[in-house]
Amino acid sequence: MERWVWYAALSMVFAGCTSVIAKKGLAGISGELGLAIRTCFVFAWIAIFAFLFVKRSELQLLTSRNYWFLGLSGATTAVSWIFYYKSLKLGDVATIAIIDKGSFIVAVILGWLILGEKISWRIALGSAFILVGLLIVAKR
Repeated sequence: MERWVWYAALSMVFAGCTSVIAKKGLAGISGELGLAIRTCFVFAWIAIFAFLFVKRSELQLLTSRNYWFLGLSGATTAVSWIFYYKSLKLGDVATIAIIDKGSFIVAVILGWLILGEKISWRIALGSAFILVGLLIVAKR
């Protein structure tokens, strides 16, 4: 199995843990405060990771295009997290997590439209299953 598959699987496991741990951490406080505290910890962990593993020479490779798109990605992440935490404070973790995973479908469509990525029959079928699962779980 290729290394990126392992990384993606580990990402999935930790992302699943994140929602449950965050829900516990929001007890007695607002989603906004919880998100702010969590984000400080995320920043610290990522800064340590970058300090240990990013080659200093790589900094010279940065372009304004890198800054622009990574900044835009950071903004969309922030907005996503704001609404995720607002919903996490009010709803069930399982329902929120599956709705959030609908982002896969958005990513597939944007990958096709913006990046020119192909949508194979496996991707289309998987997207349909995710959508059906999302609708089943989210239906009250």
